[in-house]
Amino acid sequence: MDDGGNKDKLLIGKVGNYFSRLNVAAIKLTESLRVGDTISIEGATTNFEQTVESMQIQNESIEEANTGDEIGIKVEDKVREGDRVYLIKK
Repeated sequence: MDDGGNKDKLLIGKVGNYFSRLNVAAIKLTESLRVGDTISIEGATTNFEQTVESMQIQNESIEEANTGDEIGIKVEDKVREGDRVYLIKK
C-alpha cells in the first residue's frame, strides 16, 4: 500500500503525558531526536506531522535528545498517552 510519498518512518518514542494548557507532550525516546527534525504522532485518534521547533528536559532547552531521555515538546494538536512518535526520514 502506497502512503502517497517517499517518506520512511522510524518509531522513536511514545507520548507519556499531555499538558493541554501548554500544548506540550512528554515523550519517552527510544531513539535520538534533534530540533528541526520532522515527526509524526499517531494513535487511535491522533495523526499529524510537525517540525520540532524546540525541546526541553526538566525545563532546560536542548538541541538534541538521546535514547532514554524524557523530553517535552510543544505540539500543534492534542495528543494522548500512548500515541506513537515517529521520525520522518525524507
